[in-house]
Amino acid sequence: MTTPKQLLNSHSPSVEPLSGREPRPYSAHYAVDRDYSGWILLLIILVALRGAALAFGQNAAAQTQPAARSKTQYNVSTLPSLGGTSSGGNSINNQSWAAGYSRMPNRDRHAILWRNSTLTDLGTLGGPNSSVTWRVKNTAGVIVGISQTAHPEPLGESWSSAFFYSTPNNVGYINLGFVWQQGQMRGLPNFPGGNNGFATGANNLGQAVGWAENGVHDPSCCCTQVLQFLPTMWTLGPPDQIHALPLVSGDSSGAATAINDSGQIVGISGSCDQAIGRHSAKHAVLWENGGVTEIGPFPAQWWNTPTAINQHGDVVGFAGDPAFVDGDVLHAFKWTREDGIRPLKPLKGRTPQHVDSEAYGINEAGQVVGVSCDAGQTDCRAVIWNHGAYPTDLNDSKGSYSGILLLARDINDKGEITGRALDPSTGALIAYLAVPVD
Repeated sequence: MTTPKQLLNSHSPSVEPLSGREPRPYSAHYAVDRDYSGWILLLIILVALRGAALAFGQNAAAQTQPAARSKTQYNVSTLPSLGGTSSGGNSINNQSWAAGYSRMPNRDRHAILWRNSTLTDLGTLGGPNSSVTWRVKNTAGVIVGISQTAHPEPLGESWSSAFFYSTPNNVGYINLGFVWQQGQMRGLPNFPGGNNGFATGANNLGQAVGWAENGVHDPSCCCTQVLQFLPTMWTLGPPDQIHALPLVSGDSSGAATAINDSGQIVGISGSCDQAIGRHSAKHAVLWENGGVTEIGPFPAQWWNTPTAINQHGDVVGFAGDPAFVDGDVLHAFKWTREDGIRPLKPLKGRTPQHVDSEAYGINEAGQVVGVSCDAGQTDCRAVIWNHGAYPTDLNDSKGSYSGILLLARDINDKGEITGRALDPSTGALIAYLAVPVD
């Protein structure tokens, strides 16, 4: 379903990724809320030391970074929050609507829409938590995401959504994909017999995508997951109608992660597993004209996850590493029909060395944003790939902004970027908006 490895691979749903790297929508770190206070203190000390080094002109990272600096500079601002210690921007459309989540002082998270830097709390479907977790490119006032309902989860499933919420209320409730428009949130239907759903994207054709459970008790499910789930396209109403997308032959479960205005959909196909990437993401796929086509090949049989598709049909995402079945190291890619798979490398010249890269968003100009990390995820940086194999650290282009840009989650056709940053003065994780400066 989702993946920044933080989702699927979850070690502890109560811990926020210190590095800023998200639990991927299918990754075990993507949505995990970690207790990062000790690390934050260490990071603040390191930032202070780095500042001192800069004063003496001894910033080794800057001296050794081989990637060409971006010519574009950004005016970066912090987006308002609900008062908690964690917020993140996960989506930005061509109207400059940013969407994501913000945590409240009681640790519950709500889906958030920022318009002109003004916060709108989208609420929930009756439960404690909701979130916008993927890229939503609709420009007609539609936002999609996930929300808990007030109904208890009858099978004890954590579902794909648990890692996108904060403890203690991240489990125990039925979770549905939602549509929000004109100030109202409504739940999207599941397949007969299914309890939980997850919505990821919406286009301007009245279509939304994601995944939803059916009533099949799948023996390939593990951990707390019981029911099979299928990649899904909803025709938006009301009434909203649900349609299953085909799987790769031999697979039992899958998820749709993004859709464009041509009706092309990308996602994953595999086994039920833990309902958060890993073996559910055995195959990266493209759906069009009623059929399913594999994107690849990739060296591993796990974590192969497309995260975004632009109007040209260009796809970005991340692929698994054969040595890391739990997604501890992933590799960003870009796929085009003309050139196939092209690796998107991590930053060069960092200490510790960066070996992990993940691509999350792409615009019509082919600019790709994401994250670059070391193996231990103690040093993660928001990056942009400007038509090259190696990225640029967005922290080199943020002007006087004091926050550390940890993760870039989406980019629109204006080149505006949203993601998550660290406020070194408070230790809070904050949502940001980066606007190119002409």
